[in-house]
Amino acid sequence: MKRYQLYLASALLASTAFISCQNDNESFENKAYINANSKVGSILIKGSVTTDSRTIQAAIAQPATQDITITYRVAPSLVDIYNAAFYDNAIVLPENHYELPQPQAYITAGSVRSTEVIVYFKDINLLDREKVYVLPITIDNANIGVLESARTTYYVLKGAALINVVADIESNYLHIDTWAKPAAVNDLSQITMEALIRARNYDRQISTIMGIEGKFLIRLGDAGFPSNQIQVACSSNFPSADSNKGLPTNEWVHIAVTYDSSNGEMKIYVNGKVQSERSKSIGKINLAVHGKDGFYIGRSYADDRFLAGEISECRIWNVVRTKEEIANNPYEVAPNTEGLVAYWKCNEGGGNVVKDHTENGNNLTAKSGTTLKWTPVSLPVQAK
Repeated sequence: MKRYQLYLASALLASTAFISCQNDNESFENKAYINANSKVGSILIKGSVTTDSRTIQAAIAQPATQDITITYRVAPSLVDIYNAAFYDNAIVLPENHYELPQPQAYITAGSVRSTEVIVYFKDINLLDREKVYVLPITIDNANIGVLESARTTYYVLKGAALINVVADIESNYLHIDTWAKPAAVNDLSQITMEALIRARNYDRQISTIMGIEGKFLIRLGDAGFPSNQIQVACSSNFPSADSNKGLPTNEWVHIAVTYDSSNGEMKIYVNGKVQSERSKSIGKINLAVHGKDGFYIGRSYADDRFLAGEISECRIWNVVRTKEEIANNPYEVAPNTEGLVAYWKCNEGGGNVVKDHTENGNNLTAKSGTTLKWTPVSLPVQAK
């Protein structure tokens, strides 16, 4: 059955009208064809990628005896052929998301390959990641015969996994011993801190997310406090214990904390929704403390206060992010976004150093003598 389906797919794609060429002599004629390893090219939709491009090149089997002109066109009607062949439900890529400015290519006499034609893709980040788009481009005409089975190429655009690997910091931590640019995270009158975590358990009294003990620290648990509830540990810990605010295990959870020293407003967000809030000023925030008493991800006061699980997308901002900004960007932000002063994606996949993706270059290093573990993932999870 599977073999039959493969034959059917090949037959459908071999013609723009569901009719494959049956002429055995076609293989022996010098015909033009799109020179590609596959009929289908993939382009991934990611929030950080706005544009892309692909090149198309035609070829012939034997050197041309005369100059050849080949003209391409976008063929929306061929989307149905693509869907039938691949059992997909793709829709045609809207016109405002692509350009084919120069559709003609040329093969000069004596050559076998054409000049290249470039297809430009625009505003990719604005496409719906839950949909599949296809842009069929076909040879419209040429002053030479065209091989029907290689006349068309399909560019497929669909949502990409924004996160492919994460750091596992159980029994480990990430630390900055000496800040490269301390001013980036000092004297902050406003701050937003974010992290994406997946905890296996909360078996210890305190599990640390990130920050500095006693100054500004996001953690889970405390004495007389639920071990799975978020607490901001500062000069005045917040919020009060509430067993209804506990986080789940083995699920990805986005955590954010915002604070504005001008009015003392502090908020804790879980998956983009406000979980706790208060108004009490604790002054400006300074995180660039050098040495062992400084900033950590996965540690506070003692090594046994680690997070038993994985972490990704750790960020520090010098602004108060809005509810909408927090909710809309749990998996990725552009490193040059205004106000972003530290950005550790935790996606290296190897080694013990985690890069700061902002221009400040305040990289993190894993606990000395340990090997940082890396876990392959695919986030966000696509709806089935």
